[in-house]
Amino acid sequence: MAVALGVLVSGSGTILEAFVDRDLVPSVVASDRPCRALAIARDVGVEALLLDRAAYGGFAQGFERERYSVELAAALAARGVGLVAMAGFGTVLAPSFFAAFPGRVLNTHPSLLPAFKGWHAVAATLAAGVAETGCTVHLATEALDDGPILAQRRVPVLAGDDEAGLHERIKAVERALYPEVVARALALLAAGREPADLALDREPA
Repeated sequence: MAVALGVLVSGSGTILEAFVDRDLVPSVVASDRPCRALAIARDVGVEALLLDRAAYGGFAQGFERERYSVELAAALAARGVGLVAMAGFGTVLAPSFFAAFPGRVLNTHPSLLPAFKGWHAVAATLAAGVAETGCTVHLATEALDDGPILAQRRVPVLAGDDEAGLHERIKAVERALYPEVVARALALLAAGREPADLALDREPA
């Protein structure tokens, strides 16, 4: 039985485009702010749901994170979503969201986790002077960048790399790896298994 995919976005939608290019067309694309990714969804006939965090306190200290998370989870559940893929989604969600989709929320991060967690992973990579970095697809949890790792790919750090150039090379790898992992996770769910069953795959043989 096919499993409905929901994609969470906040920006330009390049990961969403990578999904569509791989015939991973979601049932719904949801965003926390107006963005290009919603237009991409509409262009391919996918429901584009704007649950604007501006209505929940915006980016101020009073942001109603719990109410936002509960209502986003309810909106996805009402549309039959069985797997959630975060694709550049900029809002940290409350534990209640992950409780609504236990083991069913995927995310991607521009480092070889557990190294360089957080929002500034590429800058931290360059500051540390390491020889390689990469991309990690993992199960997202309430702890930032801390869920079980599903797949990783390495990216060398080159002499003269700046943050923008290195990040773009990581994104190129991410746009290949993430759709592959999402497709495998959907296939597992359709077979009655869980995304966590994906083996840790740091590099292809």
